[in-house]
Amino acid sequence: MNDLIIDLDPKTPEQLASLRQITLVVYVLYALAWMNGITGVIAVLINYIKREDARGTLYESHFTWQIRTFWWVLLWCVVGGSTFWFGIGFLVLAAAGIWYLYRLVKGFLNWSDKKTMEV
Repeated sequence: MNDLIIDLDPKTPEQLASLRQITLVVYVLYALAWMNGITGVIAVLINYIKREDARGTLYESHFTWQIRTFWWVLLWCVVGGSTFWFGIGFLVLAAAGIWYLYRLVKGFLNWSDKKTMEV
């Protein structure tokens, strides 16, 4: 059953539009992290900085989804990198990459449909 969220600080349409745009920018930055990891770091910083602004909106769940994705992928990349020479690191890194792609696509599709993420 969905919990009823009572927002004591309702957002204006302009604030919601801004949060929607920021959420998209962060998804794009995470997607670009495939080419250079620094955009992922920038994205997670934006998530943490703007997280309070998103509180009580559907974008709060997207921020939580994005933050969790970042930290889990970072963990699995460290594990995969550490075990690469033992022969299993490649499998760990491949699984992490597929999972990361899944999270990006699912998040973007829910963002596009203005749906919350199940976190």
